[in-house]
Amino acid sequence: MALDTAPNPVRAAKREAAAYRHGEHRPLGAYAGIMAANASLLAAAAVAFKKSGKGPPAPLSAGDVVLTSIATHRIARLVSKDTITSPLRAPFARYEGPGAPAEVNEEVRGRGWRKAIGELVTCPFCTGEWIATSFAVGWLFAPRATRFIATMWGCLGIADAMQFGYAALEKASK
Repeated sequence: MALDTAPNPVRAAKREAAAYRHGEHRPLGAYAGIMAANASLLAAAAVAFKKSGKGPPAPLSAGDVVLTSIATHRIARLVSKDTITSPLRAPFARYEGPGAPAEVNEEVRGRGWRKAIGELVTCPFCTGEWIATSFAVGWLFAPRATRFIATMWGCLGIADAMQFGYAALEKASK
């Protein structure tokens, strides 16, 4: 195939992105960049761990997995929804109104990278991926400190659930 008749991968990717967007603004390049950053950080941590000469990481117990899951959930809600962290999200989101107790509802604003970062920092599911990655790196390099931090945030997550349960019981008794 002659060079001038070879398919242009950039043009093909742009056509596919346009077809995917279906007229909506979806910053696919920024999304890909965010995914690449997360994967790169995890890969760099894996390389650093291998070069550290430490043996294989200790397997996590079921309790460690549950604790880390609760902590990841709680930190993700803190970062993406809590009222107190709204100044961190303000460059990327607009306040829409109150949400769940101590939380706010926000609408992502901007285009391109600003929009992509806004979607990341206002979405507990998206933020949770980064937090879980941080915990994974913590388990590799500093398991005792990671367990301590996970315990602290896990306790707060359980306490939050208890607060909601208490409020529901209080409401039901009225």
